[in-house]
Amino acid sequence: MSFIQSKKHPTLSRSALASALLLALPVAAQPASSQNEPGKMAEVKVTADAIEPEFIAEKASSAKQVKPLVDTPQTIVVVKKELFKQQAAVTLSDTLRNTPGITMLMGENGNTATGDSIFMRGFDTQSSIYVDGIRDLGTISRDTFNTEQVEIAKGPAGVDNGRGSSSGYINLTSKMAGLEDFTAGSVTVGTGAHKRVTADVNRALSVENAAVRVNLLRQDSGVVGRDVVENNTTGIATSLAFGLDTDTRTTLNLLHVQQDNIPDGGISTAGLPGYYSATYKAAFPNNDGPAIAEVASENFYGSTEDYDHILADMLTLRVEHDFNDKVSLQNTSRYGVSSQEYVLTGINALALPTATKTDPATWSVTRSRQGKDQKNQILTNQTNLTAAFSAAGLTHTVASGMEFSYESQLNYTLGLPTGVTQVNANLYQPSTSDTFAMPVRTGAKTDGATSTAAIYLLDTIDLTDQWQISAGLRAEHYSTTTDIITVQEAATPQTIPVGTLLGSDAKSSDNLFSYKIGTVYKPTADGSVYLSYATSQLPPGGANFSLSTAATNQNNPMLAPQKGSNLELGTKWNLLNNKLFATAAVFESVNKNELVRDDVNTYLSAGEKTVRGVEFGLVGMPLSGFELSAGLALLDPEITRGARYASAPTEGAVIQWTPKTTFTLWGNYKLEQFSFGGGARYMDSVKRSNTVNLDPTANSMLEVPDYWVVDAMAAYDVTPSVQVQLNMFNLLDEEYISSLNNGGSRYFAGNVRSAKLGLNFAF
Repeated sequence: MSFIQSKKHPTLSRSALASALLLALPVAAQPASSQNEPGKMAEVKVTADAIEPEFIAEKASSAKQVKPLVDTPQTIVVVKKELFKQQAAVTLSDTLRNTPGITMLMGENGNTATGDSIFMRGFDTQSSIYVDGIRDLGTISRDTFNTEQVEIAKGPAGVDNGRGSSSGYINLTSKMAGLEDFTAGSVTVGTGAHKRVTADVNRALSVENAAVRVNLLRQDSGVVGRDVVENNTTGIATSLAFGLDTDTRTTLNLLHVQQDNIPDGGISTAGLPGYYSATYKAAFPNNDGPAIAEVASENFYGSTEDYDHILADMLTLRVEHDFNDKVSLQNTSRYGVSSQEYVLTGINALALPTATKTDPATWSVTRSRQGKDQKNQILTNQTNLTAAFSAAGLTHTVASGMEFSYESQLNYTLGLPTGVTQVNANLYQPSTSDTFAMPVRTGAKTDGATSTAAIYLLDTIDLTDQWQISAGLRAEHYSTTTDIITVQEAATPQTIPVGTLLGSDAKSSDNLFSYKIGTVYKPTADGSVYLSYATSQLPPGGANFSLSTAATNQNNPMLAPQKGSNLELGTKWNLLNNKLFATAAVFESVNKNELVRDDVNTYLSAGEKTVRGVEFGLVGMPLSGFELSAGLALLDPEITRGARYASAPTEGAVIQWTPKTTFTLWGNYKLEQFSFGGGARYMDSVKRSNTVNLDPTANSMLEVPDYWVVDAMAAYDVTPSVQVQLNMFNLLDEEYISSLNNGGSRYFAGNVRSAKLGLNFAF
């Protein structure tokens, strides 16, 4: 289903040789922006050449990206809603399966991560997620019910967004009000007790050039293949716009999301290939004990009273004015607040009763009761001025602006009452009737805030019809302040956490400079070859606005900012009269000033990680009625400067959680009222640890095995306004590890074979 009017593109000339070469590439997905008329299902036309591809985007949504994607010297993948709706993908994590080089994390050894825990090109990207160009805070799972497209910019992007990681960033573009009336939505049921209803209603108002759009969501769902776990979400998004199709446009957007989930603490890795238990080894030093059988992947080791409550509200005001067809001004203000309260049960080491150690039915695993009580806020104002002009015989397109922001994060420390421990769970038959200790606030907390003022300038210069150069610079001043309260524990056990409260604070402020340069050569109007270099910086506290006085913490204000850089050589082509978009790039990303230990166990910000790789993308309509999106990434991730001390050296190791090969493919064929789609994903094995040459006979789960997953879809247009859609997931019923915790004691299993049946409507 498509709801946005498709745009015709000018006919492009190209050489047959270039087309043949580019079509032969196994390239990686780069979707985009052409769409059908609002309120109608995708139409079937007799003249096949008139069908426009739905997966291709012409350009990114940011006003800072002044050129079409084909002329932008950077790898930017755009996943449009038409693609992830075909896949019945409803979360950000689901949509990111359409681009290679991304893995999902489970968390630290003592904690289980929640939300969109994303690794991209070897670096943590969780704090570099944006909504309409503004940072989105919180460790929550983002739903796509109000998302027009997802944009993945790879490589450091300090000029675009300020402080950030070397991986790049992910931007969700929201649905906006327009003048075309339509009503659309879906009703979906599926395995795992999945139930989901969405509605998307747009109406022009009686006020001239004004419109309102409302998106609604209600989901009540279990998790396929898991007992007890639930994902329940309610969402409402409204967009009110004035002055549409005029020189001055004003849009007010409000987003409210509430999640009430039973979180998943994971499954014990006991019995999986590569599992190791020091407890088992001590009990059976000659390995003569009973075999450790794999546990059932449905096992739930927590309590039915575990919870994950999330509230997120976002109010955005955007005012745009076109002075003429060459100069435009955009100002965006946002206030956002999100809170998360959760308690879940994580599982850890194997425990063997001494008297019955030879009876696996009596084996158990230790459990931790974890909690989070966090509140995030952001208040920001961005102003962007875009101007196109000629100077000295050259054409300039300039994007310039300023940004002011205040971001804060308040974390209350939760823990079990002093002297209280959580009882173990039976390894093979865990019970929710066990007694569960409830984490409470200990009195400790961390309250951090960062204020930022920034200015930036990006200039793209058309030297000739074939050559362009671009350069950008961003200067920003940040100030981070953190107030910390710690608890000095009482000497004797107490029924509640008590002790002496100790206060401290930490401060850091500095000026950061980021830049990028690029050159583009266009052998034809349809293609480009580019070379670019970009940088970014991430100061202490830059990811969570909280500093630490510990020498072993990357957020110590005495440490230097991490510095990322990316050198990239690539090519992009519009083929088959703009029906196919192909990309290829080779790159080297480096992140310096990471925290490492030296030979005498002193911590220094002298570490360095390097990821070299090549990425291919292909998206569009290579054949009439057939659309595809495909991507392939080949990475060589290495810690080029790390710890050298004998007990746990890291220098020369592969970067953890970074697969060397990832592949994604989705295709869909439209035949009159029928649509048939399907795809496959490949994830290479990833290392759990950065330590060089760990002994697999003394360490658990050193590697997550590789896997393939195959999905399929079939749809039937009952009428031009009603469609039935069936999605099948993991057709081959592949058993695989979706994510693993840092200690290797627990994992999330990939979804087992499952299905969703949906009724889509648009009129």
